[in-house]
Amino acid sequence: MSDVVEFLKTRRSVKPREMTGPAPSPAELDTILTIGARVPDHGKLAPWRFIVFEGEARDRAGAIIAEVFAQKHPEAPAADVEAARGALRQAPLVVAVVSSPKPHDKVPAWEQELSAGASALNLVTAATALGYGANWLSGWFAYDRDVMDRLGLKPEERFAGFIHIGTPQRHSSERPRPTLSEIVTRF
Repeated sequence: MSDVVEFLKTRRSVKPREMTGPAPSPAELDTILTIGARVPDHGKLAPWRFIVFEGEARDRAGAIIAEVFAQKHPEAPAADVEAARGALRQAPLVVAVVSSPKPHDKVPAWEQELSAGASALNLVTAATALGYGANWLSGWFAYDRDVMDRLGLKPEERFAGFIHIGTPQRHSSERPRPTLSEIVTRF
């Protein structure tokens, strides 16, 4: 069995709270982003883009997320507002995958959104292959239009997710996986 197949069979997500620095170097991040952009893309539309949050940018984005949360939940305890503020702080690097469908008469938006999802998975796979921990997450703020607008998304764009990347503090344990006989049928 090839090393690639074994890698794919054993890949695990790492919880952001179990990541620390260092984050990928600039050259490694370029590699990760290049691989993230190398996905099925019918029509060559590039119906996705990336927003990189590192260093202080994670705090600036967190302030926006916390402010929107506090405005929408004025009764929320301070701890909940702080949790919102820390949404992008646990891992040293976060890459948002933005689904950015383009009008096209032969490539429906749904297919373009799936391409954005493939891009997110490639980012996770590339980061993991380079020895980093990675996790694809969303959260309420990924679907909140006010957060999307304030983080620079256009009206037709949405977040496909946030890829948290860092150095794992410990080995992730295996979790139950689907039994093939329960999810595979033959036509």
